[in-house]
This record gives sequence, C-alpha cells and structure tokens, in this order.
Amino acid sequence: MRHRYLEIASTPSVSAARERYGSALRSARADAVHHQDDVVRNHRLGGAEKEFIAARDGFYLASVSETGWPYVQFRGGPTGFLRVIDSGTLGYADFRGNRQYITTGNVLENDRVSLFMMDYAHQQRLKIFGRIRVVDAADDPALGERLVMPRYAGRVERLVLITVEAFDWNCPQHITPRFTEAELEVVLGPVRDEMALLRLENERLRREMPSWE
Repeated sequence: MRHRYLEIASTPSVSAARERYGSALRSARADAVHHQDDVVRNHRLGGAEKEFIAARDGFYLASVSETGWPYVQFRGGPTGFLRVIDSGTLGYADFRGNRQYITTGNVLENDRVSLFMMDYAHQQRLKIFGRIRVVDAADDPALGERLVMPRYAGRVERLVLITVEAFDWNCPQHITPRFTEAELEVVLGPVRDEMALLRLENERLRREMPSWE
C-alpha cells in the first residue's frame, strides 16, 4: 500500500497537476520510500506526533459544506486541550463561541476533516486527515471528564472525537518563525533577570562613589 496520507490526497486532478509541473517522478519516489511490506504508513500516531500535539494550544480545522465550500476554523485553548486518546484517536472539549455552528453543521453531513497544527517557533507543521464525531456534552459525562480542561474558563457545549485516517509532516522551508508570549518568556526571562541584577549593581556603585561636593 501507498503512504496513507498521499493515498488520500492524490486524486486524479492532483496527479495531473504533478505531471504538468514536473513533480510526478518525485512523488513516485516518495511513494517508493514509504512502501515497505505493504504496510500503511502514517496512519497511527507515534511518539513524535503525540508529543507535538500535546504541546499545541490551537489548531486549524477544515470541513466541507453540503454545497462543496470549504470552511476553516481555528480552535484554541490551554496547551494540551487537544488530547491524544490513543494512537488513532484525538479528542477535545468544544467551547461555546460565536454560535454560528458552521463546522458542527458541516460534519453532520460529511464527517471528513483536516487538521493543521503549527509550531511557528520551531518551523514545524503537522497535517492530519480524520473523521469527526460530535457528542453533546450532557450525553457523555465520562468522556467529558477525560476531555475538559480543569480551571479553564469556557462553557463546554460539545465533545469532539476524531479518528485519524492519516498524517503528514509538512515542509518547513516557508514557515516564518513566530513566538507566543510563553515562548518569548523562556528567552527574555533570563535577560530581564540579568538586567535587574545590573540595575542593582549600578545603584550600589553609585551609592559607593565619593561625593565631589
């Protein structure tokens, strides 16, 4: 079998585009690399994927409407709010937002979704194809206990489960590094501490300087 993510993504029109722009041979070679003993590749989350997902505080979720229009939504929360339940399942508590329910409505008709996860600071991104199931929070309290983040202010309306169909790590070359407040603090915290010590030392030296009056 082929690399599972590429197998899903490689429609006839995608293959035609590769032919036109000269990447068909490259794609075939990539398939050959991932083709080992007829094992489907990149359909079960491993350690690297689980660690990456657990470190995210947001991701982009794409669905498709009944009229064929794509819709992309950002889902955010505390770091780790997207839970890895097992190597083939993700879950999260869905908080009340602007109440348009576009994604919720889309997936009632078509359960296929795509997740896009970014680590701008380290120029990494992970893409996931999956199938989604939405559960009212009141209907499954046990699942809610597993997915709800303690001490996070937000009204949980739904619980979301995503069965992973395939994933792929994307090329990092055009990712512009950006940093969250927490990531900046790791770098700037020691600089602030050093500046504070220098100010104290400067004040001490000023006090010890002889007066020329």
